[in-house]
Parts: sequence; C-alpha cells; structure tokens
Amino acid sequence: MGRPPSEAAAPLQRTDPSGSDGLRGRARPPRPGRPPATLRAVSESSLAPSLLVAMPQLLDPNFKRAVVLLIHHDGEGTFGLVVNRPADVTFDDLVDDLELDWKGDRHTPLAWGGPVQPNTGWVLFGEGGPSELDDANELAPGLSVAGSLEALRKIADRPPASLKLMLGYAGWGPHQLEDELAQGAWLVAPVAPDVVFGVDPEAMWEHVVRSLGIDPATLIATPGVH
Repeated sequence: MGRPPSEAAAPLQRTDPSGSDGLRGRARPPRPGRPPATLRAVSESSLAPSLLVAMPQLLDPNFKRAVVLLIHHDGEGTFGLVVNRPADVTFDDLVDDLELDWKGDRHTPLAWGGPVQPNTGWVLFGEGGPSELDDANELAPGLSVAGSLEALRKIADRPPASLKLMLGYAGWGPHQLEDELAQGAWLVAPVAPDVVFGVDPEAMWEHVVRSLGIDPATLIATPGVH
C-alpha cells in the first residue's frame, strides 16, 4: 500500500467531540490502500487521473452508483475520491471544528470522499484557487486537489467559484482495482472538471454513463463483485 502523506502534506483532520477515531457514525474502512506520500505527483498510470463509474454488479454499498475521481494509481495501490455523494455532516460543522475564517459561500458542497479515514479531508478546486499551495496537484486544466489544513486555510481566505470539500477517501491495495476492472465492476471515463463541479451529484452517475455512449437501462448486473 502507499505510504501516508508527509507531514507537510498531511490531510486536514476534523476532530470528533466524542473522542473516537473518525467521524461519529462512520463504519471502519472496508478497503486497504492509502493516499500517496505526496499529492504533488500524479502517477503515470493510464488509469489516473480518470473517473471510475460503479457498475450494478459492484455490491459494496459504499460504492453503489458511485463516481470516483481517480487521483493516483501505481503498483503499490490506488487513491481516489467519491465525488457524487454528500457528507452526513454540515459545512458549518466542519468550518467551526477547524476554526476557519471562511470568506466565501457557506453553501460550498461538502462531500463524502470514501470510507477510508473519514476524519481526513481533501479539497478539489478549479481555476482561481491560490497559486501558492505547496501540496496542490493539477489533475487536469480546471481541476486541482490538495490535502492539507494549510491549503484549506488559504482557500478559505479566497475560495474559487469551483470548489468541493471532501471527507474520507477511497483506497485500493496493490492490484485490487485491476481485479475489479477485470470483473467488470467499473467503467472508466475521462476526467472532466465540468462534471465534478457542474453536475448535480444525484444525476452524475447517469450523466457519466451516458457520456460514454451507454444507455444506463442496458446495464445488467452480472454475478456480484464485493
């Protein structure tokens, strides 16, 4: 599995007043895999960056009709963020917990990034974000990711128009994603900032499937993939 982020690029963390590890009510992560040691270098894999679209035979409830922004993929593991599922905590809760002086829209989307380490956070942002973020990584023109509290504080001072805050992430161990792809558990689509920021989360799965020239009604579940 990949190493945890370096201290300088450590993901922002939301404390839980109950004193437990992670957000209250979250299940423990069912999948292995950690984010890369730094988010400044996207792997040269042909898979990352891209969008993964869950097929009906993927039985893991964490990924039912999920669209995952795949950020890093190599022989040691895979790291991504679910981009079409809202978080079960509010934006105000997050800002208050982290004591952020948020100068933008307090209706900024707060999304559930995946089942792994749900007390960590990640920032997806488009054009107009701070240019001096040390740990930011551009995935595509108009789409960057950062994972430190320092980055979030800089963004809070001047939030760009295109912005998502993510809690938790999706991780796969070595060759696990390849196995799931071979079993037909995922479709792979090009990374698309206009989809990540501009499509309603409830409509995103169908939107991406149709963008591949596939009618969602024709997708029939085969023997399940867990």
